[in-house]
Amino acid sequence: MHEMIESSVAYLALKAAQKIYGKAPAALQPEESERVQTMAQKQHRLETRVLASPEARGAMVPASTLDLAMQEIRGRYQSEEEYIEDMARNGLDEAGFASALEREMKVEAILEKVGARAEDVSDMDVELYYQYHPEQFRRPETRLARHILITINETIAENTREVAQKRISEIAVRLAKEPLRFEEQALKHSECPTALEGGKLGDLPRGKLFPELEAALFQLKAGEVSGAIESELGFHVMRCDTISEASILGYEQAKVHIRKLLEQKRKRAYQQAWMKELLGAK
Repeated sequence: MHEMIESSVAYLALKAAQKIYGKAPAALQPEESERVQTMAQKQHRLETRVLASPEARGAMVPASTLDLAMQEIRGRYQSEEEYIEDMARNGLDEAGFASALEREMKVEAILEKVGARAEDVSDMDVELYYQYHPEQFRRPETRLARHILITINETIAENTREVAQKRISEIAVRLAKEPLRFEEQALKHSECPTALEGGKLGDLPRGKLFPELEAALFQLKAGEVSGAIESELGFHVMRCDTISEASILGYEQAKVHIRKLLEQKRKRAYQQAWMKELLGAK
């Protein structure tokens, strides 16, 4: 029994360390480790109360479901040896890990059962949410943008300010005549990692680029190429591939998303209230 508790706490500590610090427990600083251990112990006590509740009666995890979860975790490792060594570094063995995982899955099943008691979301609830949260359904104007970047570096002959400006100007002139060559020219000349994707920056709203680049991009028509532009990164040429006008997501399009959102909120609220009552029970 004691070994099972230790395995469960070690498993919870592993998850907390990864979630909060992005590190394994062994890599934590002393104060980080103390925080993680405190959280793991607290979570273990809460789970123990959940598993001892009347709602836990009949809760089980099918062996096939647990086996699939274990296989998925094993698949993250290059070898069985690496998997076993990692478990050991985190205070676990395979049996202990399986037991802790099964316990976690059982707690999740119980909470799902509890959450199902939450009040249903009505059509009126969905409509009111849509009416009172209009900002969530506005879609700003976006532009699918590409760029070519020539950086400035006075220690490199071909990237001195004068030469870099000459290079970008030549590219801009070339693309003004043949804008469809943009991707080819980006792959050949751009010094940005986006060169591998033809200079693609993505579908961008305002506020995502340097001011100079944004000003140029949002003056272009679809398919147009800019002249040379300077930012703190260097010199650029931009192309606007497509323009998506600002819009408002209609109620018919939004209602499925709203219903799911409200159902999740109500389920979480019910689960939290239930756990609070559970912890307060003597």
